[in-house]
Amino acid sequence: MRKLIIDSTPNSPKILFEPDTSMFEISGESRPENASVFYKPVIDWVKELEAYFKQNDAQIYAPIIFDFTLEYFNSTSAKFILDFCKKLGHLRTLGHPINVRWHYEEDDEDMLEVGQEMSRMSKFSFEFVKEAIL
Repeated sequence: MRKLIIDSTPNSPKILFEPDTSMFEISGESRPENASVFYKPVIDWVKELEAYFKQNDAQIYAPIIFDFTLEYFNSTSAKFILDFCKKLGHLRTLGHPINVRWHYEEDDEDMLEVGQEMSRMSKFSFEFVKEAIL
């Protein structure tokens, strides 16, 4: 599996998919000017992950954990985040141990509810991680 690293900007999240260190993270704010262009490499990466599993008949014994630590995302980004989560859910139904940890600040009920809705629409359970506000 190849790594994918996209640095954050004031309008786009950090993407860190680092198979060698088992770090898979999307964090920050997501309101890029063109969400389809921004998220294309992310969607392509998860398609490559599926192809990798098929090609190598990969049996992964440790789960792949994707951490979502988003402060804000707009409706256009939500569509691509949901597409990504659905693809992860599909891989999970094929027997690959993939988990999602959805981080939210303890006073941000909206982000918790959005994560719960993403989980429901992706058809697999996320772990919800409440972060204390410092």
